[in-house]
Amino acid sequence: MGPERIRNVGLFGHGGAGKTAVAEALLFNAGRITRIGTVEAGNTVMDHEPEEIDRQNSLGLGIASFEHNGFRVNLIDTPGYADFVGDALAGLRAVDLAIFVVSAVDGVEVQTEILWEAARREGIARAVFVNKLDRDRASFSRTVDQLTEIFGKRIAPVQIPIGEEQELRGVVRLVSGQAFEYAGEGTGGSPIDLPAEVGELFEETRLALVETVVETDDDLLEAYFEGEEPEAAKMVEVIHDGMIAGEMFPVLAGSAGALVGIDTLAEFVVDFAPSPLERPMPPTAAGDLAADVDGPAAAYVFKTSGDQYVGRVNTFRVFSGSFTPDTLVEKADGSKLRMANLFAMQGKEHSPLDSVTTGSIASVAKLDALRLGDTVRSTGSGVEIVPVEVPQPVHEVTVSPRSTQDEDKLSTALARAQEEDPTILVDRRAETKETVLAGLGEAHVGVTLARVSRRFGVDLDIGVPRIPYRETIQGRAAVEGKHKKQSGGRGQFGVAYVKFEPNTRGEGYEFVDQIKGGSIPRNLIPAVDKGIQQALERGILAGYPVIDVRATVHDGKFHSVDSDELSFRMAGIMAVRAAAPQLRATILEPIAVVDVRVPEDYMGDVLGDINAKRGRILGMDADGRSRVLTAEVPMAEMQRYSVDLRSMTGGRGSFEIEFSHYEQAPPQEVQKVVAAAKSDDD
Repeated sequence: MGPERIRNVGLFGHGGAGKTAVAEALLFNAGRITRIGTVEAGNTVMDHEPEEIDRQNSLGLGIASFEHNGFRVNLIDTPGYADFVGDALAGLRAVDLAIFVVSAVDGVEVQTEILWEAARREGIARAVFVNKLDRDRASFSRTVDQLTEIFGKRIAPVQIPIGEEQELRGVVRLVSGQAFEYAGEGTGGSPIDLPAEVGELFEETRLALVETVVETDDDLLEAYFEGEEPEAAKMVEVIHDGMIAGEMFPVLAGSAGALVGIDTLAEFVVDFAPSPLERPMPPTAAGDLAADVDGPAAAYVFKTSGDQYVGRVNTFRVFSGSFTPDTLVEKADGSKLRMANLFAMQGKEHSPLDSVTTGSIASVAKLDALRLGDTVRSTGSGVEIVPVEVPQPVHEVTVSPRSTQDEDKLSTALARAQEEDPTILVDRRAETKETVLAGLGEAHVGVTLARVSRRFGVDLDIGVPRIPYRETIQGRAAVEGKHKKQSGGRGQFGVAYVKFEPNTRGEGYEFVDQIKGGSIPRNLIPAVDKGIQQALERGILAGYPVIDVRATVHDGKFHSVDSDELSFRMAGIMAVRAAAPQLRATILEPIAVVDVRVPEDYMGDVLGDINAKRGRILGMDADGRSRVLTAEVPMAEMQRYSVDLRSMTGGRGSFEIEFSHYEQAPPQEVQKVVAAAKSDDD
């Protein structure tokens, strides 16, 4: 289909609002599936990964499509759990309309607010589907009031429900004035006369909608004052344009579980939603991008996944031009690729495609050089789309295979996980000899490792990363480092006289050569330096590298036959050992700068927690409805902060963390670190 008859729609919102159920209901209503699966039963189209079935939650993007009234609707179901927000943000890049599914029982929750703001930044049209109106304690009016309070007066209901809770039986379209009743599962709405019970609510809500519409156009407003209401077609046009401009956010009503309002939701998507030609183009790092069917092809890869049958699958949104199978294309770095086959995703099922055009969403397999965030384009076009910005990983664990035979397999598995998810970071730390995997939270890391273990057949051991402490010295010492060994034949002999003293904090290790008169041959002095560094690397107190030390070698002795490089390297090591008791070594702990973003109501709890973690507050700023607190906190106190902050703020807080510098640890912390090191040695 041409782009005018394509609708790319994403379902967004907080976990548990019913996004996957809405997707399932839309597919059933369109005849794409013959029975409705449930998240609880683990048999929905969108949630097909074993980890999703086990946890009964969407953990990644689900993609499917259906046709309605001659339009093709590409539907993207996104995860609502905060740990998997990276996939939801990627989904925003692919769609032209973001439908926020909000529970009529629980109202607007934190992920809805976070993703609403992300959709605003991406320039995506937004609408709301108030779901679960058939549940106990459901309230459409309360939910709309909350939406208006949080997102402003641009919230505009275009439907109202007939009944609520167990009495929910239909919906009324405010633009046309038509009412629909749903008699039972599996049937669409039947037109009925407007029920008297909703007459007053209909008049009141429709009046508010009409006034919102006419306020957007001076001619409509003038006609309205003269008693003339805009026609239904004009209202649809104005609402459509208002959505694109970010000036109107329609609200619909229904229940995915009861199949109420699902058919009218599908019609809303077709009638009101923007086409791919009306979506703002994503930002580019190079070249110009326009939604031109006949122009150079350009697409953005918004999902990379592994398939046990076809290997790596990259799913992309076409923003310009067209692609056909076997097309020779290029990435932004100029490397060439050949799209051997193209297909559409229907959950985990694949359907081959002959071509894809502007506005299409499609997948391609077996292009290992392609991954999430890449631009695919016609050769020589020069367009590069800026990748979606995602949060930095903040929750770390160590990962190791239970069997040493699986080390290569684990390395491959972790590299693949990082390619598929930009919110995952794998770091092989030579200093602690640990492989560290970082994600957005405990659940994110757990799911990633479960997926790695399942796909690659690796049994894993998980742990807490070691804090990269350092040691330094507070005292001075002047010592003799002596190495002498005689075992028959040529021996080993080297003596170095070395002064040790603290160096300026942050200056690191400094070696000073003050040898005069050839007491140590010039070619052997570097060996003393190597020996000192080697000994300092092993630590004095707890096995951590010693930093900010100045070592001055000022005299020595050598033997013309027995002295060599090894002898003087050992002399340097012995000098450190001799000086250690006098150097008053202590522990330096790494300090991080943390930016914590929370609603104002939680600021007191967060401040108290930061203080309890030995943090120093650097500043506080306002940012919209949130407050941003900046503090310096020891990294040892922040290892489970993603869990702590989520618990304190009900998931409404977020933070970024970055290493800043080292500071001397307080005495009680030094004792803990030294005791832990001795325990490890035992």
